[in-house]
Order: sequence, then structure tokens, then C-alpha cells
Amino acid sequence: MQLHRVVVTGLPVPVHARASEHQAELQREFQLILIGSQEHDVDVPKRLFELVEIINAQFESFSAEQVQLLDEAVARGDETIDLVYELPHAVKPACISLNQMLDECDDYCRRGESLLTLATPPEAIAYRRWFLGEFVAQVDGAEPLPWAEADVEALLASSKLRGE
Repeated sequence: MQLHRVVVTGLPVPVHARASEHQAELQREFQLILIGSQEHDVDVPKRLFELVEIINAQFESFSAEQVQLLDEAVARGDETIDLVYELPHAVKPACISLNQMLDECDDYCRRGESLLTLATPPEAIAYRRWFLGEFVAQVDGAEPLPWAEADVEALLASSKLRGE
């Protein structure tokens, strides 16, 4: 299997930590919705969990070291970190699908009447689109784009990922 090298440069550790915290809150709330599904539309939460399971099964073995390095950077309070991944081509469509699904989740949160978790904050949306976009673009041969050079306004204005 051919692997693609993806270099994530200048990943903003505090932004990552806040985005991850929000994502964990959303997943916990979606889990509760699935448990009490008689009262809620469960299509979006169910599809999110299914997609996350598929992505974890496909790529967990390729990213375990990077997840640990990132967790350690968060614990130390680092400002940025560079990570190098070696991933199969299938990471590109997986990142595109995940971004689309998370946009749907945000729409779900915006219209949800009984949700405690709000839609993803703009900073976390921009971070997510930058991070996933790095995989999409670099699989096709683009050079890494550090977070510090990313156009946050453009990331927020379009749901498309870099390289899509």
C-alpha cells in the first residue's frame, strides 16, 4: 500500500485543545440523544458516530503516535507542534466526508431545541477545515500550509477544504 506523507506545520495546540473539547462535548450529547432517541431526530448523530468509527478503524494505526505527541503537547502547554503522518490515499475522501458531516452536525446544533452543546465556534471551524484540508491537499502533492499562514476568513467562508 502506497502511503502519503502529510506534514502538519505549526498546529496551534491551544486552539486544538479547545476544538477537541467542543467535539468531545458534542459527541457526549449526541450519545445521550441516541440513548433517548424517542424524543429526537437521530439521523445526524447516528451518521456521525458511524463515520467516526469507520475513520478510526481505517486510520487509527497510522496516527496513534501523532495523537500521543499532540496530547503531550497539550499537557505541557505548548503553543505549536509539527506532526508528520504517513497515510494511505483513502485519507483524502475520509477527511472530505468528515468535514461535511461536522458541518451537518453544526447545522443540527443550530436548529436543536434541547441541545446543551452549541454549534462549533468559528475558531474551531477554521482549525478543523485547515487541519483536514492539509491532508486533502498534501495527498495530491501540495506543500504544507502552516496554521499561521492560513486565511481564517476564507476557511470560514467556504465549507470546501484546501485541495478539494
